[in-house]
Amino acid sequence: MSEQDSYLEELFNQNRDFTEKQKKIMMAAIESFSEKGYAATSTSEIAKKAGVAEGTIFRHYKTKKDLLISIVAPMLSHFIAPFVIRDLNKVLDHQYGQFEDFLRAMIENRRAFLKHNMSLFRILIQEIPFHPELKEQFKEHIALKVFERLTNIVNYYQEKGQIIEMPAFSAIRMTFSAVFGYFIARFILLPEADWDDEAEIERTIQFILYGLSPRK
Repeated sequence: MSEQDSYLEELFNQNRDFTEKQKKIMMAAIESFSEKGYAATSTSEIAKKAGVAEGTIFRHYKTKKDLLISIVAPMLSHFIAPFVIRDLNKVLDHQYGQFEDFLRAMIENRRAFLKHNMSLFRILIQEIPFHPELKEQFKEHIALKVFERLTNIVNYYQEKGQIIEMPAFSAIRMTFSAVFGYFIARFILLPEADWDDEAEIERTIQFILYGLSPRK
C-alpha cells in the first residue's frame, strides 16, 4: 500500500473484527481495483499481492464481486462516511462571510483529502456507475447527508445576495461539476501534467462565480 494510502491500514486497525488475512486481502484488492479496475483484476492477482492462497479469498468471499461489495459498502458506511463528513464539516461548520471564501476553503479541503485517499476515490469513480449496490450506499451514507448541509449553505448565501436565485440542487450540481471536473483531471486523467494548483483553483472559483461571461 502506498504511503499516500497508509490511512487505510489505520482504519483497518481500528476494527478488530477483521482477521489479519482479511485485512491483507482487502488492502490488496483495494490497491488492485484502484490500479486496474474491478473488471481487469483477477482474484489470483489479489491473492498473490496479499500473500495468501487464492482459495483463502473464496473462504471469506464467494465471488470477486462479493469481495468488492464487502470492501466498499462497509467502508462507505463505517469508515469513509465518518471521515469524509467529519473532514468536510471543518469547512461546513465555519461561517464564511463571502461565498468565494467558502468555495476556496472547500476546494482546498477536498483536494487535500483526495490527495491522501486516492485508492478509494478511484474505485468509487470507476465502479459506482456499474454497481447499483455501491451507488445506493454512497447516496445513503455520504451524498444525502452532505447535500442537506450544502442546501443550507446555498440558502444562506442566497439570502446574503451572493448567489442568484435558483433551486439549491441546481447551484450544488453546477458547483460540484466544476470542482470535481478539476479533481478528476488533476488526480485521475492527467496527474502527470504540470499543474499550477493555486492558479487552477482560482480559475475554477472564478468560473463558478462568473461563468464564461465578462464581468460588467
